[in-house]
Amino acid sequence: MSAYYAPAFFSHLLGRCIQRRSPVFGVMKLGIVVLSTFTVCWWPFLSSRQSALQVLSRLAPFERGLFEDYVANFWCGTSILIKWKQLFSIPVLARMALSTTVIAALPSMLQQIWAPSARGFLLAMLNGSFAFFFFAFQVHEKSVLLPLLPATLLALDEPEVLHYLVPYAMISMFPLLRRDGLILPYFALLALFFLLPKCPARSDNNSAKIAADRPFKFLSASILKKCSIAGAVILHLLYLFVQPPVRYPFLFEAFLTSYSFAHFLVLVIYTNCKQWLVPADDQWVASSKKIN
Repeated sequence: MSAYYAPAFFSHLLGRCIQRRSPVFGVMKLGIVVLSTFTVCWWPFLSSRQSALQVLSRLAPFERGLFEDYVANFWCGTSILIKWKQLFSIPVLARMALSTTVIAALPSMLQQIWAPSARGFLLAMLNGSFAFFFFAFQVHEKSVLLPLLPATLLALDEPEVLHYLVPYAMISMFPLLRRDGLILPYFALLALFFLLPKCPARSDNNSAKIAADRPFKFLSASILKKCSIAGAVILHLLYLFVQPPVRYPFLFEAFLTSYSFAHFLVLVIYTNCKQWLVPADDQWVASSKKIN
């Protein structure tokens, strides 16, 4: 699962090396460290071809299919309309998953190579982990917790991101939590989070100022939020109290995950755009060039 953060680390460190006075030497040192670490980690499994293949099969369990159960990513969220498993073979789906994951992670990687910064690095972690969650092969429902780490670290600078992400991450895991008998803790935590009076870095004065300066935008956001919450409540009621059609026994699970995926997609578009507005750490660049 640490691969979810690999694009952010790679691009940020590469961008730092390129900005030094001797970029070639910096990239060479970074490459040596990465290759050495990779060799040390893989050395116990390189004794035989079978051992290496077993590790690879655990990292990429192609035999288990594109996805299991219902996870709020692209493949499962769109499977209501496009039957990916029926249209394509596993090798083709594996190549599609790899290519789309790289394409989705590329914008945030390029931004960190071009203008590395501490805040941009956290946004790259968020965007890169969502790229894996959306498009990687065989993603688990709980993998949505991985984007929550950088979102939590960004809570003071981007409180809306955390306040938006947490409820829908919980909603996306509701079918899994229900099977584990965790309905009561789920609703207790979800209600507690929705009832929080304000985000971490926002005061009532700031909210009032936003409402006064941009009343239409503030009202529109409030209406959209209420409609979104109402939709989630309706889906929960359907899932808990309505019997699904016999032909589609997992219909409401699919609705919940697709609903969560749609909200995640809006968030990812926002955070990718936000990342490109973050400038490089000019103070670090100046000091690194002075040292080197």
